[in-house]
Parts: sequence; C-alpha cells; structure tokens
Amino acid sequence: MNSQSDVNIDPAGWRDYLELCKPNVVALMILTSLIGMLLATDQMVPLDVLLLGNLGIALSAGSAAAVNHIVDQHVDELMARTANRPIARGRVTVRQAIRFATATGVSGLFILIIFINPLTAWLTLGSLVGYAFIYTMYLKRATPQNIVIGGIAGAAPPLLGWTAVTGEIHHDALLLVLIIFAWTPPHFWALAVHRKDEYAKADIPMLPVTHGEKYTKIHILLYTLILLVVSVMPFLTGMLGWLYLVGALSLGIGFIFYSLVMLCSEGGDSGMKTFNYSIVYLISLFCIMLLDHYVITVSYPFQFI
Repeated sequence: MNSQSDVNIDPAGWRDYLELCKPNVVALMILTSLIGMLLATDQMVPLDVLLLGNLGIALSAGSAAAVNHIVDQHVDELMARTANRPIARGRVTVRQAIRFATATGVSGLFILIIFINPLTAWLTLGSLVGYAFIYTMYLKRATPQNIVIGGIAGAAPPLLGWTAVTGEIHHDALLLVLIIFAWTPPHFWALAVHRKDEYAKADIPMLPVTHGEKYTKIHILLYTLILLVVSVMPFLTGMLGWLYLVGALSLGIGFIFYSLVMLCSEGGDSGMKTFNYSIVYLISLFCIMLLDHYVITVSYPFQFI
C-alpha cells in the first residue's frame, strides 16, 4: 500500500478529474451510443439530440467510472496498471471524488430527462447503478463470472442512443446490446490473463485467478465463437446488409484467430494482443454498421428472412 506521507503529492488538476471518468472507455461507449442514434433513423439525427443525448450519457458514464475509482482505490494501489490513478496516488481525495461523481451523474441524468426523454434517462440510470454499484461493489469481488453478469451495464450505450432518438426500445437496438454483451467477456478476460498475478495480489476473483489460464483461454475462444454467431444476426433479421455481413465475418474470424493463438501459447503477450484487437474489432464493427446502414440498407433495402 502506498504511503502518501513518503511522496510528494501534487494538487488535483483537471487531468486528474478527467482520468476519474476513464475517458478511453467512455469514448468507446459514446461511439456505440452515437452509432445507435444514427442506426435508429434513415434521416439525420436532430442536432440537439445528437449533442445533448451523448453529453448526458457521457456524464453519467463518467460518474459511474468515478465511483469505480472510489470503491477500488485500495485495489488500484496494488496493481501496476492502476497504481497511478488519482485517488490511489492521493491527488484526488475520496470526498472530492464523491462530489465529482455526484455532480456529473446528476447533471447527466438532468440533461437526459429534461432535453431528451424519460426512457433514456431511466435506462441510463439503470446502467449507472448496474456498473457503479452492482458490478463494482458486489459482483467484481463475489464471482469469477463478474464480467459476464455485469457486462449488461456496459452493453447499454447503443440502446441509450437508439431510445434518445425514438423514445422506444426496439429489437434492433437490443441486437446491438447483445453484440457488446457477447464481446465483453473475451475482451476483458484477455486482459485478465495478462494481468492475472495482479488480480491475484488484489484478491479479485477473475476467471484466470480462480480457474487458471487454460480454462479462461478456452472460454475466450467459446465466447468469440458465440460473438461471431451473434454478430451475424443483424444481417439475418434484415437490419443490415451484405457489406455488414462481410465485415462481421472478417472481423469475427480475426478475433477467433487471436483467441486460438492465446489458447496455443504459454505466456508472452498474446493476451494483450487479443485485448487490443478486441477494441479494434468493436470500433470497426460499429463503423461498418453505420456505413452499411447509409450506403447499402437505406438505399437498397434487402430482407433476408
């Protein structure tokens, strides 16, 4: 555990508060939220919905991330990946972080309920509570299936974007949620394999800690196979067209390749390579969705079934 009296602690700056929001994670969430908005309509999304909707979702996601920093401060101190986080290093106090998380969360929900619609606000609140409290405070320390069960909270952004535009839950939006839900376990377990010793040191029951690396690698491969099947569903339902199908299959085969490399390798950096590819996979898949929607599906509608 770090002794804050033995080091020089600089006062908190705006970068520390930005780091509390996990900006890289939130940016990925907002990308999927934005594409969820654009897929919800054949026309351009109204500018106020585009800007205020994503702002409200981003502030709420940043609030949930800040709560994660607060709850995990002592765990963060034990892990090399997180040891320099603002609260773990003492640059931001717990009281400051609580005020920040409250302000950003309330602001985000206020924007959504006043300027967007109540459904999006309630769904966002559910996602915030699911990640910040149910996952971070309980599931993360309770079961090696924490990522699987808690993954639904992180899978919500495209649905939030969709409801911000339409005001209703649609089965196509739920397919987007299902894709991210299936993507989350292999994405995070790949990192967990690479950081297994750190999770063990912090007493976090991640799957490679409780069941071993080989068991986890097999499950990563199984989930990438499931993800390949799930990712094809938007084509099968007629939501998206052939361009998306080609992209989903190509990206999915790439993910399976990385999973197989992980399974067949001992040690090395295959875990981080798979983790990094999983991020490229999700960004590319959603961008292909958008391209297909406006270039192929809207112009040349095609129903497979």
